[in-house]
Amino acid sequence: MGATKKENEMYAVIKTGGKQYRVAANDTIEIEKLEGSAGDSVEFTDVLMVSNGEAIEWGAPVVEGATVAGEIVGQVRGPKIVIFKKRRRKHYRRKNGHRQDLTSVRITEILTGGAKPAPKAAAEPAKAAEATEAPAAPLEAKSDDLSLIAGIGPKKLRSLNALGYTSFAQIAALTPEEIEAVETALKAKGSIVRDEWIEQAQELMAGKPPRAKADKAKAQD
Repeated sequence: MGATKKENEMYAVIKTGGKQYRVAANDTIEIEKLEGSAGDSVEFTDVLMVSNGEAIEWGAPVVEGATVAGEIVGQVRGPKIVIFKKRRRKHYRRKNGHRQDLTSVRITEILTGGAKPAPKAAAEPAKAAEATEAPAAPLEAKSDDLSLIAGIGPKKLRSLNALGYTSFAQIAALTPEEIEAVETALKAKGSIVRDEWIEQAQELMAGKPPRAKADKAKAQD
C-alpha cells in the first residue's frame, strides 16, 4: 500500500516556550504567551526537524534556514489548575487556582532553505480579487453590539473582540473552519451552531429585533 496523505504531509517540530510542538500548515496550536494581537504574524526559527514526505531533515540542534510562519488567532487562557497545600497537625491549608496565559496561533507555512514568509500585505490584493469573483455580504466597518445575539454574554463578547470579531457581518460570514477555531478559543464547543449565532446575525443585519426582545414581545401579546 502507498503512503497516506497524512504521511506525505509536510510538517515540522518547533520549540517555543520551553516546549516542542509538531505542526503542519493550517494547524492551530496554543503556546506560551507571545506579545501581539489577533492577526499579527509570528515566526518560529527554532525548528528541530522538518519532514516533507519521505525526506526528513534533522537539526543540530536546529534545521539551518528553516522557518515556521504563523498568525496569532487570539490571546487565551489554559485550563484552571488547583494548587492545594496541607501540613499535618499544623492547622495549615492553602488552596489556590491558576490559569496560564496562552496564545492561539494558526500555522500558515513551513519554509526551508532560508526562504522568508511572504509579506502579509502582498496577500491582500489576492483576497480582494476573490471577493470580486464571488459576491458576499459586505462587512460593515463600524462595530456592532454582538451582545444582542442570544448566547453571547459579557465574557464571550470580550473574547470575540480580542479575536477581532466586532460586527454582525463577521459572525454571519463565519466558515466551518472559523467556527471551529472560535469555539476552541472560547472553550464553547458547539455553541455557535446550537445558539444559531449566524442566523441571528443575519436577522440583525436585516433590521429585525433581537430574538430576546421578539420573544418578550410575543409573551406580552
